[in-house]
Order: sequence, then structure tokens, then C-alpha cells
Amino acid sequence: MKIAGKIKFALALTISIMFANNVEAQETNKATNYDQGFRLGFGANAGYSVNDPYKLALGADVRGQYDLSERYSLTLTTGYTNLFVSKADGFPGQTEGKDLGIIPAKAGFKAFIWEDQFYVMGEAGAAFAASNVDNTRDKTSLLLSPSIGYASKYIDISLNYTHYNHFDRLNSNGSLGRGVGQVGVRLAYGFKL
Repeated sequence: MKIAGKIKFALALTISIMFANNVEAQETNKATNYDQGFRLGFGANAGYSVNDPYKLALGADVRGQYDLSERYSLTLTTGYTNLFVSKADGFPGQTEGKDLGIIPAKAGFKAFIWEDQFYVMGEAGAAFAASNVDNTRDKTSLLLSPSIGYASKYIDISLNYTHYNHFDRLNSNGSLGRGVGQVGVRLAYGFKL
């Protein structure tokens, strides 16, 4: 019984190695014939902040993308995002809330995971407060943003979460806290350069 188990294990391991080598060889041949290149995209963003006093988030961006292969790309993105505050909300000491304008500068890695159209992406960088800087102790924040999306030849649609680590927020008990997050959708038009 023990010998039969070892034989099955050795057979399964051998088949797995042969399959892995075959897949690696196919992907290598495919990648060497791929034209690497640059893409440029212009996007509009809409979302909702998950932290008070901010509510709605709207923005626009420009993204440069360098395709390493059919499946992997590097990105650089900048633009402008505005986090809106309702008139009734705001930080303590304010008669009415003030919106927060942000200029992001982020680098990312995009990996296509299904049919060369569906992807996951991670971005990191800095967010610079462009308006309402008197409400933030820090005028610059770490920015982290994972996303999932669909990209065709010209259209890119993604769902993302963005976290600004150093910007102020209101906690549920009314005290001042750190870290503002937003969930958003990005619709972009892109083309090859």
C-alpha cells in the first residue's frame, strides 16, 4: 500500500512538471513576438468616501502605461480628485464643511489575469492636498490603491479602492482620526502611442 502511494505521487509529480514546462515554453514563445510599447489614457473617476466628513469623490486623470508583455504593464498616473463634504458636515470648529482637493502621483503594476482583458492592478504613490489644506495636518499623504478592471483596445473600466494614509477624518464618536478611504469607478479612453 505504501509503495502504491509513492508511485501515484511520483507519477503526479512527473505529469505536473511536464505540464509546467509545456506551459512555460508556450508563454515564452508568445511573449518574444509581442511588441512592447506605450499607451496613454484619459479617465474620469466617481466614487464615495468611506470616512466622514467626506461623501462624494469626483476626479479626472491621465495614465501612461508601458506594456512589458501581453500580460504585464507598468503605469504612471496623475490627475485631480475632489472629496466633497456636505454642508452640514465638517471638522470641529468649522461652520460648514470644506471640500478636499487632491493631486495624486502614483506608479503601478497591472497584470492581466483572464483573456488578456480582465486585470488586477496595484498602485502606490503620494497624494498632495491642493485645496482645503488648513484641514489637514499633513499636506502630503501616502496613497495606496488596488483595483480590478476590464480593458479593450480603447476602453478601460475599473473598480478601485484608494486610501490616503495621512489625511484627517472624523471618527464615529466625533474625534479626529487619520486615514481617508474611497471606493470608486474609473472609465477611461486609451490608445497606443
